Amino acid sequence: MSKLAKDFLFYTFLIMIVCWGILLWCSVSGINIEDNYLLFLPYLLGGWSPTIASYVVLRKNGNVNSFKKWMKNVFDFKHSVSSYLMVVVFAVAYILTQCLVSGYEKGTPLYMIIVMIPMMIIAGGLEEAGWRYIFQPELEKKYSYSVSTIIVSVVWWLWHLPLFYVNNGAELGLNYIAYGVNVLGLSFALACIKKNTGSVWLCVLFHSIVNSLTGIYSVKENIWGNIVAAVVLIVFSHIFVKSNAVKRIMY
Repeated sequence: MSKLAKDFLFYTFLIMIVCWGILLWCSVSGINIEDNYLLFLPYLLGGWSPTIASYVVLRKNGNVNSFKKWMKNVFDFKHSVSSYLMVVVFAVAYILTQCLVSGYEKGTPLYMIIVMIPMMIIAGGLEEAGWRYIFQPELEKKYSYSVSTIIVSVVWWLWHLPLFYVNNGAELGLNYIAYGVNVLGLSFALACIKKNTGSVWLCVLFHSIVNSLTGIYSVKENIWGNIVAAVVLIVFSHIFVKSNAVKRIMY
């Protein structure tokens, strides 16, 4: 593993452990996030740990020379229509499969996705400034696409673990194994988007759309839905990656 990847993991988990450690201590003490709004600060900072670590290690290692440059690399909006369509295809494939297999209850109205996506960029999507901007590409320098993606998914899954024990946290009460299967499928979709487009922004967008859709379509907890959705995303991922590789060879 490269020094950049190691530095990224160190800072990501350091920030996460400190911030979410505070929440775990509060949970053990019977203090809920909803009872003290100040606790939303460590909650959010822990969620931004990959984002913060991304800027810190890229600046430290000389990969970016300013915050403005880092922001420009993360929010690289100019991409082809087909690249944006890939994001939509993955998002629809994910939520549609989950709904068909597990069933769902209608949540927020669909038109609210326009408001929810910008919110979810802040509350989740920006993680990709770390996982897919640094960690995935650095692993692919040494390992294959599939092996790298599996490693990222395992680390990403472990990173979420504290939230399963935080009172009133988003993941409290969920099946951790089923969640891991879900993370695996999403990791392949995100890895494919990054590999085919080179875009961090499109990964941020996909993550945000998925989070928004799960608020609109409240999928019933069922590990089979996660398994089928993961298989679909993994298959789509390999199809897109291989077709893109063929195009590069031919053109």
